[in-house]
Amino acid sequence: MIKRPVSITLLAVLLIATGFLGLVYHARNINLQHPLQNYTLGVELIRVLAIVAGIFMLRGHNWARWLALAWIAFHVVISFWHSWSQVAVHV
Repeated sequence: MIKRPVSITLLAVLLIATGFLGLVYHARNINLQHPLQNYTLGVELIRVLAIVAGIFMLRGHNWARWLALAWIAFHVVISFWHSWSQVAVHV
């Protein structure tokens, strides 16, 4: 059995942590009467994808690495509509 690289473990744990923290942080913005009003559910779905990618990376699924790469690339792209400091953080 091949041992998982430490970098993969760290990235997976980071994805799980940021996904969970993002879920908690953005949950306060959900308006239950109008849940689709400000894209909050979409933001929450993106956070869930980070958690899923992290968990399945720890389990050794190769597709989860691709999901993590897509998640990170998505965040780098959308950060260009924000400040340069956010671009730097996402890169």
